[in-house]
Parts: sequence; structure tokens; C-alpha cells
Amino acid sequence: MGAKENNTSFKRQYLSAGCLYFGQFLVGYTMGWTAPVLPKFQSLEESPLDKVITEAEASWMVSITFLGIIGGPYISGYLGNTVGRKPGLYVSGCMYLLAYVILALAKSLAMIYTGRILVGVGMGVLFVTNIIYIAELASTKIRGTLLTMTGFATTLGTLTVYSAGPYISYTTINWIAAILCVVFIIALYFCVPESAVFHVMKGRKEVAMATLTSLGRQGDIDEVVAQADDKPKPKLAQLTEMYTVKSNRKATFIILSLNILGQFSGMMIVIAFVSVIFEMTGSNIEAHISTIIVGVTQVFSSIIAPLVVDRIGRKVLLLLSFAGCSLSLFSLGTYFYLYNNDYPIAENLKWLSLVSIMLLCVTYYSGLGIIPNTFVGEMFTDTCRGFGGTFTVTIAWIFSFGISTAFGYVLPVWGPSVVFWIFSGSCAFGFFFTVFFVPETKGKSLLAVQELLSK
Repeated sequence: MGAKENNTSFKRQYLSAGCLYFGQFLVGYTMGWTAPVLPKFQSLEESPLDKVITEAEASWMVSITFLGIIGGPYISGYLGNTVGRKPGLYVSGCMYLLAYVILALAKSLAMIYTGRILVGVGMGVLFVTNIIYIAELASTKIRGTLLTMTGFATTLGTLTVYSAGPYISYTTINWIAAILCVVFIIALYFCVPESAVFHVMKGRKEVAMATLTSLGRQGDIDEVVAQADDKPKPKLAQLTEMYTVKSNRKATFIILSLNILGQFSGMMIVIAFVSVIFEMTGSNIEAHISTIIVGVTQVFSSIIAPLVVDRIGRKVLLLLSFAGCSLSLFSLGTYFYLYNNDYPIAENLKWLSLVSIMLLCVTYYSGLGIIPNTFVGEMFTDTCRGFGGTFTVTIAWIFSFGISTAFGYVLPVWGPSVVFWIFSGSCAFGFFFTVFFVPETKGKSLLAVQELLSK
């Protein structure tokens, strides 16, 4: 009977989490949107505009989304601790829907920039709220799997737009996203309950118990009540708690450092400019075909972490991820150095650029691209989780905005080899940072993780 109850409870938790993955799919779709769209803006026949955009305009089309993302997490943090986690998810879905309708109807750069900023806001809200909600929804045994599965949903969205984008119109790309937004909002309404932790924070313990029971987590009721039995605190109090409570202080240091190092892995640059990068390599494979291959690699790579994260642990995955990213970026930079300096051997190494980027995807999505987000749901205390996630993600996106904007300016000056070598060095530094500063949270309850960080 117990086994049956456990199986049933996990199914209901997977169902709720599965609905949230529609939102993560949209995140990936948005991140990969520029890869097939930018070439369309270089053709008057395919562009919705009456002119071909410049390189500077294309660069801003990529980076301006991060300006919206920077504001999104603050909306998420406010809603998450005042009206609930679920309303935050509704807001993100509506922002996505509005953004993609604007993009579908856009006839000017102003409308496109507006749509990209709005979709960034939706992404920022969803990014934090999803992590918080899934961490509070899931049983300890499957929490790591459910959190890391967000990476799979994200890469699936990226693969979809990579694969379909080159063969459909600009308008169709955006209407598909708008339809997915509607599906996401409907799924939230019917399949996703409000977080039990939020109910306890608001003093609604009976409602929280009913929610946990519906999820098959009867045995976790006392633990959830104990860990969330504090009233929501004002922003200033939450900020103070981030630095006065030792566990939150260490969590902030670890997660913020990993997020910044993740941006310096160059993966966001690869996702957004992958078609441009392949055009620079001189490869015999068409750029859009290589892009699809990379998208497929991203999807399969993101499956690795959910399968092993609760077996071998978060720290081991991070170490393997940093090491692999550093190696792949170094080899990519080396190829560009040989190719751009006309070394004869480069003609026999044209395969190396594609293999290097595929290896980067495998190693990034199996650890670095997923584990820091998992830590947001595991390391912060309940009353600080929303604000802590908001703060660390915001700083990460600020770095992402800066790096993606700077990429177009430093590339012609330094060359791709130097740029990718810098990214490689950052990942090597991240390896040693993980060795000395990142604890293992595998198999520990949220309370146990916070006790570990308090030592």
C-alpha cells in the first residue's frame, strides 16, 4: 500500500511540475529565438521590416531581452511573498503572451525591441518563481530530479525554434509561441495548486495540509509547517536576513558566484549567436544544420543531470561540468586561432568547431546550466528564498546583458580565439571554486541543507 501511495504521490507531483515545464519550454524558445530570426532580418523578403538591420541593431535585439529579465525577478519576489507563487506564474504567462503578440504584429524596430523587453520580463518572473515553486512542491527524494528537469524543458524549447525557425516565417515563429503561452496559462489553472509553504507563511496551515495531502506528502506536513512557520518579512528585513543569517549569507555567495561563472562560460553567447559562429568557422556543413545539431545535443545533454543528480550529487556534476566546458572552449578558441591565422592544419580540423560546441553543450547542461538553479530552491531559508533567488538571478542577468552586448564589440578587436580562451579560463577558475566552496546537498531536506550552511 505504501509503495502504491508513493508511486501515486510522485505522479501527482510530476503532473504539477510538468505543467510548469511549459513555461520553461518558452524560456528556451525565447533564448534560441534570435538564431533563426536574425538571418531573416538580413533579407527583405523574409523580414517584417522595410529595411535590412545593421549588426548593431542585431546585437541589441539579442541583449535588450536581458534588460527585461533584470526587472522580472523583482516582480516574482514581490508576488511570491505577498499573493503567492501561482499568481507570479500567471503574470509570467501573460507577459509572454503579450510580448509574442507584439512581436508577431511588429512592423518596426521599436515594436520588436518592446516585445523583446516584455518577453524578458516574463522570463525573469518565471525563472525565479518556477525554481521556488518546484522546490516547495517536491518530495526530498525527487526534488533534485524535478528541479533539474527544468533544464530539459528549456533546451527542448531552444531545439524547437532552432529546427522549425529556418523553414517557417518570422510571423509564424511568434504565433506558435503565443499559442504555447495560452496552453501554459490553462495548465496552471487546472493542474497547479498554490504552494503549501506559502499557505503556512500566511497562517493557513489547514489549507497547506490539504495541499500536501493532495500531493501524497502526508508524512512531510510537520516538516513543511516547521520550515515555513514564519510570516513574510518586508524587503529590507529579507535583505538584512540574507547577510545576517549565516546559511543565507553562504548561499548568496555560492549561488551568485556560480551564476556569474555560468555567464562567463559563454553558453548564452553560443545560444544566441550560434548561426553567426558557425558561419565564421568556414565549416562545410551549412550553418542552420549545425545549429540544429547543437540544439539536439542540448536536449540530450539536459537529460543527464536529472538522471544522475540524486545519485552522484550536485558537486560532482558541477566539477565535471566546469572541466568539460573549459576544455571545449579552449579547443574552440584554438581552432579559431589556427583558422584565422591560415595554418594549413586548420583545413583538416573544420570538424573541431562543431565537436567543441557539442561538447560545451553536453558539459554545460549536465551541470553548470542546471545545478545553480537547483541550489536556489535548496539553500535559502523559506522567508528569504524569493528575495535571494531574485537577487542572485538579477546579478547574473546583468552580467549576461553586459557580456552579450560586449561580444559584438570585442569580437572584431580581439578575435574569437581570445574571447573563447577567456571563457575557458573562467570555467577553469569555476572548477577550483567548486572544490573549495560548494557543499554537497544530495539527499538532504531543505532544513538539513540550511543547517549544513550554518556550520
